[in-house]
Amino acid sequence: MTISSKVLIIALTLWAALFPDKASSVLSKTNDDLLATFNVYYIYLVTMFLVFCIVVAAVPSIGKRKLGNINEQPEFSNFSWFSMMFSAGMGIGLMVFSTAEPLWHFVENPEIINGVIEPHTQEAIQSAFRYSFLHYGLHPWGIYVVTGLSLAYFAHRYQLPLTVRTALVPLLGRHLNGYIGHLLDITAIIATLLGVAVTIGYGIQQLVSGFNEIIGVEWMAPESEMDTLRYSTSSPLFVALFLVMSLSILSAASGIGRGIRMLSNLNLSLSGLLLLVFTIFGPLFFLLKLYGSACIDYIITLPAISIEVFELNTAAGQWQEQGTILYWAWWIAFAPFVGLFLARISKGRTIREFVLGALLAPAAMCFAWITLLGGTAIHLELSGMASEQIINAPTSAQLFETVKAMFSNDMLHGVSQSVSILTVVLIFTFLITSADSGVLVLNTIMTGGNNPTGLKHKVIWGLILSAVIAALLVTGGGSLAALKKAMIIGALPFSLVMILMCLALTKDFVCGSHRYKATG
Repeated sequence: MTISSKVLIIALTLWAALFPDKASSVLSKTNDDLLATFNVYYIYLVTMFLVFCIVVAAVPSIGKRKLGNINEQPEFSNFSWFSMMFSAGMGIGLMVFSTAEPLWHFVENPEIINGVIEPHTQEAIQSAFRYSFLHYGLHPWGIYVVTGLSLAYFAHRYQLPLTVRTALVPLLGRHLNGYIGHLLDITAIIATLLGVAVTIGYGIQQLVSGFNEIIGVEWMAPESEMDTLRYSTSSPLFVALFLVMSLSILSAASGIGRGIRMLSNLNLSLSGLLLLVFTIFGPLFFLLKLYGSACIDYIITLPAISIEVFELNTAAGQWQEQGTILYWAWWIAFAPFVGLFLARISKGRTIREFVLGALLAPAAMCFAWITLLGGTAIHLELSGMASEQIINAPTSAQLFETVKAMFSNDMLHGVSQSVSILTVVLIFTFLITSADSGVLVLNTIMTGGNNPTGLKHKVIWGLILSAVIAALLVTGGGSLAALKKAMIIGALPFSLVMILMCLALTKDFVCGSHRYKATG
């Protein structure tokens, strides 16, 4: 399994690096075909995962079961548990999209496309946050919970290896000792690599924007005209990637109880500080009203928008393909990484505690991020203070443009710089946490659930992850287009594994507790 995974990943990396145009063409064609074929599949599947989580937590006889022995106590405090969970699951994504997501839907969403409301108006705010909450709310965390619960339940309750094949023991039994089990773990490895690569790729781009905002990186600019056309953003991206991955390997080497836990606690503390800044200096009354109304609207419309499907050949269908479908594929590709990480840190908690803690609390935190940062950006645009400089900025720069507009007064220039520095530091630590958690998960899968793993293996997988991100950035000419396409392709096979996970859990819940032989 180890050799096969590395061969496949190295082959993908070399293909993308040596034949970027061909790789981009093939990825684009495959991506378009998958979206055209499986768009409805993704919509209903992800909604089914959310319903499954709610039912599992609601049934008393299931919810009270422990992830481990009956006297098992949680390894980490609630604060550390939540901070690690949040950092791995959404942290860096929110740094990029808490501003960009509502701004996008403020200009374009199904209601605007269908002519119900006008874009860039007060009336567009409600639907903008409705779809922002959809993409970063209960649905994505439902995907994570399904995977994490399956892995944690069978690994901790029945003392099985903490690896993907373990979640299917009730269905496949001893057959998982052979090629079927290897194929499952290889599928999880590929999905994890692509999911982590996309997230880090977006974060790296925003980190470079932050450096430009604070100190500038013009010395990294290419000299020749051809380089400018093709690699105008690649050089700073690769330098930032080198810094992040070097520190993430060091953090992973120190273990989950030290480096990852400490960085995650720091992330949550800095996040609280950043949100406090937006609460104090932002339009507080507008934001409080917006949070309440947006949450109520989201809850009321959730059943309808969860199964909303548009024709692909329409403008609304294209919006859904580039929005909802892409996000659902993204979260599924990220699920083996976040799910296994959640399982690793959740031993000793009950199923109900795990489901509610990993579903409701992170979603509420995501809503707060999107409301405070995105709501401030929209208010600045509506009031005319931003003069469309936020909406017209690249996705990776919109948060920094929001900070500049919020502190546009010359007397507050120093505050603006301080907040920008805080934001860059937070992006940096979130990136390191995502990468080192990814390295830890990859090593856990490759060693059959053994923990801890050797330093050599952590370094090797850190280098492989770095190479994949770099190669796919080259494929997209310094952009993230190729990363997104490869991620959607990698998400599809793991979505089938997730369906089997739900069936395996259901079988165990219905048929009663069993002892399963550990799979090799």
